[in-house]
Amino acid sequence: MKDLFKNLIISRQEWLKTLQPIIRDIFIEKQMNYAFTGLRRAGKSYFLYQIIQTLYNANNYEDILLVNFEDERLLEVTHNDLNLILEAYYELYDKKPIIFLDEIQNIQEWQKFVRRLADDGYRVYITGSNAEMLSHEIASILGGRFINREILPLSFKEYLTFNEISFSSKSKYSQERFKIKSAYDSYLYYGGFPELTRLERKRDFLSSVYQKLFYGDIITRYKISNATVLKLLIKKIAESVNNETSVNRIKNLIKSTGASIGSNTLFDYLVYLEQSFIIGSITNFYSKFTEKETNKKYYFLDNGILGLFLYDQDTKLLENQIYIELRRRGLQPYFLKRNIEVDFYVPENNLLIQVSYSIKDIETRKRELNALKKAMKDLTIQEALIITYDEEEIIEDEEFLIKVIPARQWLI
Repeated sequence: MKDLFKNLIISRQEWLKTLQPIIRDIFIEKQMNYAFTGLRRAGKSYFLYQIIQTLYNANNYEDILLVNFEDERLLEVTHNDLNLILEAYYELYDKKPIIFLDEIQNIQEWQKFVRRLADDGYRVYITGSNAEMLSHEIASILGGRFINREILPLSFKEYLTFNEISFSSKSKYSQERFKIKSAYDSYLYYGGFPELTRLERKRDFLSSVYQKLFYGDIITRYKISNATVLKLLIKKIAESVNNETSVNRIKNLIKSTGASIGSNTLFDYLVYLEQSFIIGSITNFYSKFTEKETNKKYYFLDNGILGLFLYDQDTKLLENQIYIELRRRGLQPYFLKRNIEVDFYVPENNLLIQVSYSIKDIETRKRELNALKKAMKDLTIQEALIITYDEEEIIEDEEFLIKVIPARQWLI
């Protein structure tokens, strides 16, 4: 086993020399240990390589101990073998390594080993694709030793960089605006998985990722026997994106298809979907506690996955995209629903956002502006946003300033 670890350590060090990662816009503190969680294929491993190259760029990478636990040669490894990784490294090099453990959740009872590394003063970075195994453990067993950082698929700025499209605050006036608009359309419909930037058959890739999420991260892990009901649940959530949805409503929608599910099981399935980073949720700012738990808006954490279930639903994709970006920026949005409806409210930033694909229609414009103005008055906020697909203007009166901005500009 120790010889295998030595082989893996050296081969990974040699491989790192060949990488030229495109830098993602994610800040970390060099003096802290990190656990990176998030949606499968969102780029967590890639970000580890970025950290290695930007923060620890040694000529031969001998300081780096990198192990990917999705390597099929490690299928028989248990938590009892983990310390052999350190022993193998010290037999190769007489120095203290910087440790990177990729998809560590594949090893049962990994937590004590990782905690001991941190307690012994090692700099440690770990990744995993399951929120229950990582986020929960970081808050309890690993609490105080690791910062948990969620890695989402590429932001639009990162997406442009990966596609070698330059952008700046002046881009909307330059020739680059045509390339940016074309890239945005692809980003809106297919999402931000890093691998998509070099693929032509994007939907095939998205389908394969979803199948892995569905069968590997949910059905198998949580031992779900009724896959049909779970498929229906995901489909109904996709169709309900941008609408407040109650657990009872979802249950009735599923029952209308001839299937059956209990309320407790439905709650469990929704938790599993969130823990696997397929969906996220927000609540009504005005709701009481019990209503917050049963009535929510659900969104997908990648537009490409959501798009697998929708046809000609640009408005839903646009609002879903704004939710992802708010979450990426570390904000906790709510929606407002009390005589009025506003899509996103971020109390900590006094930020109000209405998402509308277009406000050219007179009735749509009137509805969106009235809702925003009532919310602004209620919350004593002077400025707000309407994010559209392609429209831009400033709407100003004596009391309020509302900026209408295309999504691609807001994302940049």
